[in-house]
Amino acid sequence: MAGGFSHYSLLITNYLSPVTSHQKRMRTAVIVTTYNRPDALAAVLEGYLPQIGSAFELIVADDGSTADTRAVVERYAARASYPLRHVWQEDQGFRAAAVRNRALASTTADYIIFTDGDCIPRRDFVARHCTLAEPGHFLAGNRVLLAEGFTREVLNKQLDVHYWSGLRWLASRASGDINRWLPLLSLGDGAWRKRTPERWAGVKTCNLSAWRADLVRVNGLDESYSGWGLEDSDLVIRLLHAGVRHKSARFAAPVFHLWHRENDRSRLLENQRQLDALLASNRIEAQLGLRQYT
Repeated sequence: MAGGFSHYSLLITNYLSPVTSHQKRMRTAVIVTTYNRPDALAAVLEGYLPQIGSAFELIVADDGSTADTRAVVERYAARASYPLRHVWQEDQGFRAAAVRNRALASTTADYIIFTDGDCIPRRDFVARHCTLAEPGHFLAGNRVLLAEGFTREVLNKQLDVHYWSGLRWLASRASGDINRWLPLLSLGDGAWRKRTPERWAGVKTCNLSAWRADLVRVNGLDESYSGWGLEDSDLVIRLLHAGVRHKSARFAAPVFHLWHRENDRSRLLENQRQLDALLASNRIEAQLGLRQYT
């Protein structure tokens, strides 16, 4: 068994493919969406402090949090080696699409990585997205879900899980603290990452990256969706309509998703109707999107 563990730990080493010329030149922005969960946001920002291999700016897209969240952002802005900014909007219910658009409008970076304020990155998260970035494609990564009790432990003890080895995560899987371990295997680039170029189902903005020019062309996220649900699918489908193809970032750039109660899904049926109408069309642009801020 020990020999098997050693084998797997080798697979989890941070494998980075050679950086191409366009990747060397591109400027990157990470947009982290949050709402009134400052302890989780602190754990996430802690994970961005030691990021390796790629320069970036980080924008906290705040959907109406109280002053506690602003204080967390200010504290980490003083510690970070990269620019860290806070984009805030008034609390008028769930409006993640709107605050992401505001954050997107506030940056001129070439490449955008979307994630959430309850998703802790590995130390190579930004570097892996940048290394896999390719013109004409968006990247979709996945997540490892932390159990409720383990989430409390991570936050209360301020555990630096972004430093944890594959073996330590394997032990967490064995004890039921996480839902799966295989996403932590690290694989390089290759044609296999483009096997499902039209795939949109399952792609989430907690781990999604795209070229800013492509996001501008589709008018960003669609704010006409009401409440939680499917605005991220809408964005991906419109990118596909615009000719931007899916490239997998699985087995490269996972995030550790802290447990939270399920969001209010009372508007999900109405949002599904809106998404079905988009799927039946060839529409590219958001009905209410980024352009209002630019």
